[in-house]
Amino acid sequence: MSQHRTPLPIIVGCGGINPAGRVSFHHAYRRLVLDSLPESVRDATLASLAQLMGLQQDKTAPIAADTRQQILDGTLVRKIEHFDVERTLWHNAVTLGQSGAAEQSFVVAKRQLPQTLPEGWTVNVLDDKQVRVSCSGDINVLVPDFRPSKVTSAGQLPTGFDPAALYASRSHPRGLQMTVYGASDALRSTGFAIDELKNMVHPDQIGVYSGSAMGQMDQDGYAGLLQNPLAGKRPTAKNTALALPEMPGDFVNAYVLGSVGETAGIIGACATFLYNVKRGMDEIRSGSKRIVMVGNAEAPITQGVIEGYRTMGALAEDEALMALDGASQVNNRRACRPFSDNAGFTVAESSVWIVLMDDALAMESGARVLGSVGDVFVNADGYKKSIPGPGIGNYVTVAKAMAAARNILGEEGLRHSTYMHAHGTGTPQNRVTESAIMSELAGTFGIPRFTIAAIKSYLGHSLAPAGGDQLSAILGAWQDGIIPGIKTIDHIADDVAQTDLHFPMQDEERDSTDMRGAFVNSKGFGGNNATGFFMSPQQTEQMLEKRYGKQAYTAAQTRQETTLGKAHEYNDVADSGSIAPIYRFGEGVLEGKDLDIGPNDIKVPGFAQSIKFSDTNPFEDMT
Repeated sequence: MSQHRTPLPIIVGCGGINPAGRVSFHHAYRRLVLDSLPESVRDATLASLAQLMGLQQDKTAPIAADTRQQILDGTLVRKIEHFDVERTLWHNAVTLGQSGAAEQSFVVAKRQLPQTLPEGWTVNVLDDKQVRVSCSGDINVLVPDFRPSKVTSAGQLPTGFDPAALYASRSHPRGLQMTVYGASDALRSTGFAIDELKNMVHPDQIGVYSGSAMGQMDQDGYAGLLQNPLAGKRPTAKNTALALPEMPGDFVNAYVLGSVGETAGIIGACATFLYNVKRGMDEIRSGSKRIVMVGNAEAPITQGVIEGYRTMGALAEDEALMALDGASQVNNRRACRPFSDNAGFTVAESSVWIVLMDDALAMESGARVLGSVGDVFVNADGYKKSIPGPGIGNYVTVAKAMAAARNILGEEGLRHSTYMHAHGTGTPQNRVTESAIMSELAGTFGIPRFTIAAIKSYLGHSLAPAGGDQLSAILGAWQDGIIPGIKTIDHIADDVAQTDLHFPMQDEERDSTDMRGAFVNSKGFGGNNATGFFMSPQQTEQMLEKRYGKQAYTAAQTRQETTLGKAHEYNDVADSGSIAPIYRFGEGVLEGKDLDIGPNDIKVPGFAQSIKFSDTNPFEDMT
């Protein structure tokens, strides 16, 4: 009897956009470790950002000193640019009335009269356009006011980059604009055209799993839906539909990939990215899906969202940051300080996507091998005192991920060739609870010096895509051999558990043989815990060669050359800033009459293969 082979989910593409730049081909990662890169790679990274930010037309020209400074200042966590933090709009409740007066009056445009007059109002028409209102008692009104924001730091997309300007965005919420760009970047990074990908498999063997933690919160989304009626405006027809949390995945299906396969919007607060990776991994390992796209987009840098998290006590306020530094001015760049003395997290925006294939299809097609998904674990906290507070579930997910790594890499591989990308939000509670988990489990599994990275120190906390930000940095580290240090801190807080842990405060170089696997840890409000174990391209290639044999793997590497060439062609064009994202609005729209439906399958125009019906009864023993 032949041994059962569990399909291995191979990462064949990764792309998107975050505060460090374009995610594909490790550009965003390299912004994190810029000063540790060889000069030629550093210059290429700056040139790519200069194009993205609209600062330089000729990508071959040297970067001028002032342009270089603009790039540095206009990326990563910095002072909020999305709105004027010195003049944020509020409405003050004011009562108008004259003490002792029996009646007061005012003139108003006839068209501004409410449909239902308040009690005590009398209206006298002055002319065709104006009326005089007389009323008894006080009048309650809202008066516009402008206040300075108590939080002025956020992780924002590079200054000058506007995803809405790259395609016909039609009042799309910002999160969906970022989705179109990010998903396009990920798909093109594979080196395959969309039609090539769709023709490799049956249409229902493709899956898209995505979700945003909060939905689309700007004026084109939920903010417009909820605020417009109270601000004298009307909600638009798009406010409700485009605001839904699963809409990033819907946009990928409808306008980017054109998939008719399975889709799901899986949401788990700040662990959302890993929730969707787990779903994609499970589908590939079961054999149900052969190509899966996973990703998230979140655009939460709005006045309302920031104020909501601030009143919760979760965000780093300027006064608290200045108190930590003993300074009279806030250092926006160092707002997020994981595992050090800190004051709260720093909100960010991001869109990160990966493309997965089963190992057999990756071998057959000559796909790029960026890494692979070893396993992902999700566990809740059980009973809780507080919905936002952490619990025991993350102990379970980290322990199970370490055990999975031990099973695949062996004891020595786990102990000496893995490291952790911590959730590392920069809150006092996180630094205590997450370090305690990692320290205890590093000791349990015999890891003597477990390295902990925390890239929210650079990017801020993008909520749903945060795990994607972490994974993209891991893929970059496997390529360049540099783990980003926690460079916004200069010491580890006294209440942080450090036994068996290593928190590098500067970039660390590693040999590829010492980086066979890495963990992504995510903790979300409500007890949403997830930990993923991912394997390096070197480890993945060794496993593929063992499964298929040296000759077959060598043949697959030959096929990879063509794929890599096409992928690098895209990278070159993308660096020039002259490529629009994929957006197929109204293209290839199908109706029922376009399908060829038979008793055993459905043929769908645009796909080389048909959708096959199952001919087995899963309950044969019961019927």
